[in-house]
Amino acid sequence: MDIKHLHYFLEVSRIENFTQAAENLYITQSALSRIIKTLEEDLGVPLFHRSRKKVTLTDAGKVLHKHALEIKQQITELEQEMDQLRTMKTGHIRIGLPTVVNSFFFSQLIAEFHQQYPGVTFHLEENGSKIIEEKVWDGQLDCGVVVLNDHPALDYYTFIEDHLHLVVSSDHPFAKKSHVEIKDLKEESFIMFNQDFESRNIIIQACKNHGFEPRIVSETSQIDFLEEMVATNLGITLLPETTSQHFMKDVAIIPVINPDIAWNLAFVWKKDAYLSLISKQQFISFTKDKLMQHKQT
Repeated sequence: MDIKHLHYFLEVSRIENFTQAAENLYITQSALSRIIKTLEEDLGVPLFHRSRKKVTLTDAGKVLHKHALEIKQQITELEQEMDQLRTMKTGHIRIGLPTVVNSFFFSQLIAEFHQQYPGVTFHLEENGSKIIEEKVWDGQLDCGVVVLNDHPALDYYTFIEDHLHLVVSSDHPFAKKSHVEIKDLKEESFIMFNQDFESRNIIIQACKNHGFEPRIVSETSQIDFLEEMVATNLGITLLPETTSQHFMKDVAIIPVINPDIAWNLAFVWKKDAYLSLISKQQFISFTKDKLMQHKQT
């Protein structure tokens, strides 16, 4: 059933005259009559009682009229919502943030964007970098922050370039050192993020490159819990300086050398993905500008 034909049907119903309805629709009366006839054949019922002066709806015509009005209203609402998306009035953006990221900065960023586009809503998911990357890839998230790991299907820009530092209790023998080497950590007990976090893989690989497997005594997905365990001298951990410098517990933060371990954060989104017309594209551009400003400060 052609939507345009329903529009023609509604006009005939409103005017109750084929000639006048045809004029209003800017088509010939014969063309309009053929369209209504085709509609009646498709439905298998007559839609109008025809007389010389006017046409009136049959019972079947009244049923179609009711539903045609509902369809017309739905199409109008659809067009309005699509227009709102095109003009950035509404939209929904799903963002993934890893535990180690400064969530306060991103909450401010989202608040600023929301002030400009109050109809846009957000879903924030806090998870490990690997999980966020996977969810952006399969479309469960629109964009996210991950530890940089070149993924051919994702676009990205880097906004934090950092290195991992050793974090130990202030009572630990390493606490007074000016720096440590990876090989110095061979006999230590490690507290790690769980397997959803890319930083875990980075640390394990760095240790393997120096001939040992780190002895992991505890795992967590919560940075507050990790900080607490390190402060009570349960073990050591390696974290980016931008994260560990905000710790409030009694810990020491020591540079790691030979080698230093790069830890870079990137904002990612899927290549060639449908980004709800303008809204998500605009958010990515907005976020990039804010992150670049933050990077330079």
